[in-house]
Amino acid sequence: MFVVALVLFVSAVVAVTTGALGLTGRLPRNRFFGVHTEAALSNDETFRVANRVAAPTSIAAGALLFAGGLVTLATSGILALVVAACAAVVALFTLGAGATAAAQRADAIAPPAEVGGCGSSCGACSLRDACQPAG
Repeated sequence: MFVVALVLFVSAVVAVTTGALGLTGRLPRNRFFGVHTEAALSNDETFRVANRVAAPTSIAAGALLFAGGLVTLATSGILALVVAACAAVVALFTLGAGATAAAQRADAIAPPAEVGGCGSSCGACSLRDACQPAG
């Protein structure tokens, strides 16, 4: 059960660190940690705001994972696995709730997408010429 608890502890450290950096605005824009939707990655400010919104749930998920790791170490057998699985599932739902709220906030403040180029009026490059007025 030590390995299962170790996985929970490492996951907790990642979640808490990501949340703390996001909360303080020091999480650099990247594609691996934090909220990384298209809108959130559109610029540094949007990324910072999105991760500040998601930070409390990330820290909470880390706390849940850490507590699950402690209980996993304290118990044995199937109970330890059930506790670990429950802690992981609840933490994932917690992270998901924060990511959803952050993505909605990022969508609200992200700069509008550029209009133009291939498919701007029809939605598909193969139909681009069909949308032009006959001339």
